[in-house]
Amino acid sequence: MYIRLRFHQVLSFILSVLILSLQFGCSDSGPTGPVNSGEGQTGWFWQNPLPQGNILNDICFTDVNIGTAVGDNGIILRTIDGGATWTEQTSGTINMLLGVSFTDANNGTVVGFGGTILRTIDGGKNWASQTSGSTNWLNGVSFTDANNGTVVGDSGTILRTADGGTNWASQTSGTTDWLLGVSFTDANNGTAVGRYGTILRTIDGGATWTEQTSGSTDWLLGVSFTDATNGTVVGYDGRILRTTDGGATWTSQSSSTTNNSLSGVSFTDTSNGTVVGTGGTILRTTDGGTTWTEQTSGSTDWLLGVSFTDATNGTAVGLRGIILRTTNGGTNWTSQTSGTRRHLYGVSFTDANNGTAVGVSGTILRTTDGGATWTSQTSGTIISLHGVSFTDANNGTMVGVGGTILRTTDGGTNWTEQTSGSTNWLFGVSFTDANNGTAVGVSGTILRTSDGGTNWISQTSGTTNSLYNVSFTDANNGTVVGASGTILRTADGGANWTSQTSSTTNNSYYGVSFTDATNGTVVGFGGTILRTTDGGGN
Repeated sequence: MYIRLRFHQVLSFILSVLILSLQFGCSDSGPTGPVNSGEGQTGWFWQNPLPQGNILNDICFTDVNIGTAVGDNGIILRTIDGGATWTEQTSGTINMLLGVSFTDANNGTVVGFGGTILRTIDGGKNWASQTSGSTNWLNGVSFTDANNGTVVGDSGTILRTADGGTNWASQTSGTTDWLLGVSFTDANNGTAVGRYGTILRTIDGGATWTEQTSGSTDWLLGVSFTDATNGTVVGYDGRILRTTDGGATWTSQSSSTTNNSLSGVSFTDTSNGTVVGTGGTILRTTDGGTTWTEQTSGSTDWLLGVSFTDATNGTAVGLRGIILRTTNGGTNWTSQTSGTRRHLYGVSFTDANNGTAVGVSGTILRTTDGGATWTSQTSGTIISLHGVSFTDANNGTMVGVGGTILRTTDGGTNWTEQTSGSTNWLFGVSFTDANNGTAVGVSGTILRTSDGGTNWISQTSGTTNSLYNVSFTDANNGTVVGASGTILRTADGGANWTSQTSSTTNNSYYGVSFTDATNGTVVGFGGTILRTTDGGGN
């Protein structure tokens, strides 16, 4: 299902793209990810959170044990044991995947950003790209058998196949609105939902689509039909709509929540259904939605997709790679991932074993074994921490929201707050030894210390752009990067900062690393990578 309301970049910084994918049952729902221990691996491998950390947008189970989840960065996760373990599959793409539909353990289709359609006939061992003929966001998919399937997306896009996706034909939806979810119960009868209360219905396999009166102007994000007549739609502001006549009439049901958006829905029969949404919301009905009861999810994350195979066994997925599982109809939900799901913004290692990561709500994680295990430390704050710099195993500094600066001299056993003299958000920090360090942040903020942070002095950056990261190679030579292509350089410890010219002045730069005074790399928005071998002269 797809409910990411193009809000996507608002989550890491300002998750900006709004569209959410949600499809229910197996017409639009899928599980998540693989567990990699890293044992015997070389190169890069995932450590935390497990099984992975990408947002999971949809999930589909075909029976109690076999399920597939899809998400950002082309992630596809597969389980054959009810989610006890998840294995990552090779999708062949880094595009955001928004919807998944399997009709049996082997035959499945995944859709996503940029007209992406992927197909498997062997349970995901191999995924083949199909030609959709579209470059739009494809938000939902529903197959009723191995051959017949429908995909919906932006600008009223509806695509139809009768041969398992070998050929996709565009259908006339009669709308230019975003379509976010779709559910077919057989080759002929299907319903699509979208923005501003849009509901479209077909009884001839999509040859004709008829708009139905939903009675709502809310964004409708998910839809689940159990047969040609009985269906449920969910969306913004706790909206739940129910039909028992194939959509001729839609009746609003009381969800008991108006503050949370509802993203995913899955019914296994006309009576038993589950809805998920923002804030970890899970609602359950056993009477076709006449009454909805809130269940305890144990999470505050946005849940985007849900899939039940019978009245008792179900899985929900969402932000930060969260996977929740129930085997008793939602009376109890158990997390199937481990480690923190909090956003982590900064990390600093001083050798192969000793490292520290920081993130939201004052999160500090420490490892002394190269990341095989991470231990939570007490920061003494609930402020989000964005940058961290250690010069040895003991001495480290981290910075964050509201000018927060914390210091440790014992490897993080104790953290002491320092006076920054600023209330601006600080995003990056770089120390070259236990005493000399620089912190940067919004509105061109640059702070400097030469006594380990006992005193922080404001420096003149010459810009009001936000500064996101900083790298010093010794007490004198350093580079700062930030918004709108900002690159600043100093050769005197920040007494003077000089603006350097980059090739992409419209992009924001988020990371910078120099290994000596001349050789450095900058990375940023849109996959930008810049390299200099002369200290930023070029």
